[in-house]
Amino acid sequence: VQLQASGGGSVQAGDSLRLSCSAGALNRAMGWFRQAPGKEREFVAVLSRLGMRTSFSDSVKGRFTISRDNAKNTVYLQMNTLKPEDTAVYYCAAASANPQSHWTPVRESSYAYWGHGTLVTVSS
Repeated sequence: VQLQASGGGSVQAGDSLRLSCSAGALNRAMGWFRQAPGKEREFVAVLSRLGMRTSFSDSVKGRFTISRDNAKNTVYLQMNTLKPEDTAVYYCAAASANPQSHWTPVRESSYAYWGHGTLVTVSS
């Protein structure tokens, strides 16, 4: 299973950016994580397997949304009102298989597949 994240770049504070994750035909919960310079990787957002439930970290709640286009096998992270503290390498990940359709895991250990990251830089 290969995940390919794209859409990163350099923007100004207050701008928006949309990240994409090409995931293949995965019937799994999909998440986004990020790792800022000098910090550990942290959870950002997750979308349940059927796309009916989401969860966000407190730091991005209200600014970021997550969605999926099953026809394109792609998961998106829409990031609005970006802040300098959002600067990080962003990773998409596919959760381990789980029969619970509303499962929205936030722990890294719940994810089986990871893509290469895409860098987002937000300047003030």
